[in-house]
Parts: sequence; structure tokens; C-alpha cells
Amino acid sequence: MTYRVAMIGTGEDPETRDRDGFAMAYRHASGYQRLESCSLVACADIVPENAEAFAEHHGLDAVYEDHEVMLEEVEPDIVSICVPPAVHADLVVDSASAASVDAVHCEKPMATTWGDSRRMVDVCDREGVQLTIDHQRRLAEPVLRAKELLDDGEIGELERLEWSEVNLFDAGSHLFDLCDLFVDGARAEWVLAAIDCSHENRWFGALNETRSIAQWRYADGTLGVASTAEDGVTSVDAYLRVVGEDGTIEIQTDDGTALRVRTDGKWRTVDTDENVYGPKLGIVRAALSKSTELLPGPTWPADPPTHYEKAIEHLVDSLSAGTEPVFSGRRALRGTELVFASWESARQRGRVHLPLELEGNPLEEMYEAGQLGGSADWPDDT
Repeated sequence: MTYRVAMIGTGEDPETRDRDGFAMAYRHASGYQRLESCSLVACADIVPENAEAFAEHHGLDAVYEDHEVMLEEVEPDIVSICVPPAVHADLVVDSASAASVDAVHCEKPMATTWGDSRRMVDVCDREGVQLTIDHQRRLAEPVLRAKELLDDGEIGELERLEWSEVNLFDAGSHLFDLCDLFVDGARAEWVLAAIDCSHENRWFGALNETRSIAQWRYADGTLGVASTAEDGVTSVDAYLRVVGEDGTIEIQTDDGTALRVRTDGKWRTVDTDENVYGPKLGIVRAALSKSTELLPGPTWPADPPTHYEKAIEHLVDSLSAGTEPVFSGRRALRGTELVFASWESARQRGRVHLPLELEGNPLEEMYEAGQLGGSADWPDDT
């Protein structure tokens, strides 16, 4: 079977990466186009020139400004959604409600309210549509090797997970999701957090705190600790640290080590050929490929698939096999709950027990009420 694929939200320049957009549709598209089982057939964007540029780049004839018209006329099997998180939920619901759609792949974070995040999963479940959130770092080799080491008992029983990032929501959603992987989906019981938002810190239109510290506990007893700061100065000196009763595993350390393990007082590096963010040989390969273009003989081997391409292949394979993807909407919801619970804990100034009983976005609500930075009488002290 060949799956017909459509993109909603093409973005602007794929070479531009900033807080207004990463043009993720181009990265999704490369994942589909490398698969014989998929055919990219259409795209939609509310900015016509963006959609037209994407269509020209990928050789598409079907170009739309209205995604609903595209869904009706093109009848895609798979839809990728690459728009700002505030509109994720409505577009996921519209796509899942279309008669032809079997799978929806949505960029992270899930949505800007807890209610919308749940709605995405509920509607897709009701319609029998596979929902995936692009938490592709679950497929990174250092992460997979770390999980294998943990499962093999290399560091004993898991006790604690620690991580650092620039914020809890946009970047941190990856880490909360990875923690869910390491605890095998164990239920989170409570969250205790404090945040600072000294100015309006928006990523892709969504508000993020400027600094935070959060702690939570899973039902299996594992503790989680997160430290975030917009300036990168955090209290956790590794991207992700997995602490067991007999040792420690660190992923993406400050010195650039992709994966290392300590079980006897000494660190040993585990070779993974890549880091969390992508193949470390990519730059070298590109340079060598460029330099040998004019030379006779065999060409330089093609770059290995990116994490985005691996994610696309995985969701398509899962759809074909009828199995749950590793970054399904249901799994992504567990990590997303910890984001909103952290903000709610800061609002309540105390521990929040789960499941979370709210619909909105505590950070936005505190900000609008002038309880955080960005209000007229709040100094910008970052």
C-alpha cells in the first residue's frame, strides 16, 4: 500500500531556525519521501507564498490555503501538522475527523492548554486514528543504549532522573517524554515546582518560563528533577542523568560526551556514533562529499537518516503493523501533564497531585493576571 501524505503548515525558509519557526514540514517531508510506501501529495499553509515555495521544492501540484478544503479534495491517509502549538489541537481534530485520514503526526509540544492536549488524544482514539507527537529523541542512539543499559541492570534499580534544558514546555517536553520512557510509563503521582518569568518569553507563540526547578515522583518510587534556564545556567550539568542504586548514566554531558556510565567510581564512555541531537558525522560527511564531488570513483555514502526521518519511518511502520508508536499521543500526554502540573504547582505554591484537574494553561493565566514578569510593574532582571 502507498500512503498519501499531506502537510499542514509548511513554514517559511527551511534554513531559518529561530523562535518564530523551524519550517519543520521540510524535515517531515524528507522522511516521507525516502519511503517507498509514502507519496507526498499536497500541502496547506495560511501564507500562500510559503505553501507555493514548499510545493515547488517538493514537486507538488496540490497547494492550498485552507486545510479543510485540502483534506476534502486530496483525501490523504497521513497528515503531518507543523504549525505553532496554539493551533495544534484544532488541526489534529480536523484531520482526525476527515474520513480518509488514518494517522496524524503532530509537532511538539502537544498544545498550549491541558484540556486541548487531552482533546487531541480523545478525538483520535474515538476516530480510530493513530496520533503521534514528534518526540523523535526516543529514537536517538544514546537514549536507546542508555535504556538498554538500565534494563540490563548496569546501574541497578532506577532511583532518580535529572535533566536540564532552557524551559519546561517547548524544549523540556522532550525530556519529560524521555523520563516516561525510562520509567516504562509509570504513573506520576505529584509535582512540586517553582518558576520565574522575568519577561515575555515566547517560543513559536507559546509562553515559557525563563527559569524553573521542578521535582516529581512516579508510582514506582522514581524521583524526577528538572532545572531550566533561558541562559543555559542550570543546576543539572547533563542533558539527562539516570541515577541507579549502583551507578549513573549520563546522556549529552557538558563536555560533549554523548553517553557515559559510572559504576565503580570511574566514568567510561559508550560509543554511539551520534549524539542526542543528530548524527555527529553529518558535518564531516557533508564536507567530504563536497570535496569528492569532482573526483572519479565511488561516491561518499549517503548520510544516515536523521531523527526526524527515523520518526517518520517508525510511525508509518506502526500504522502498517497496527502497533502503538513509541511516541504515541497517549504516551506524550503523560509527559505533557508534568509541564502543566509544574506551572500549576508554582501557582499554588505547593505540591500538586495527579491526575491534573484543570483545563487551561497556568503559566499564561498567571502572566495575564500580572503575577509574573512582563507586566508593567515587573522589572526585567534577566
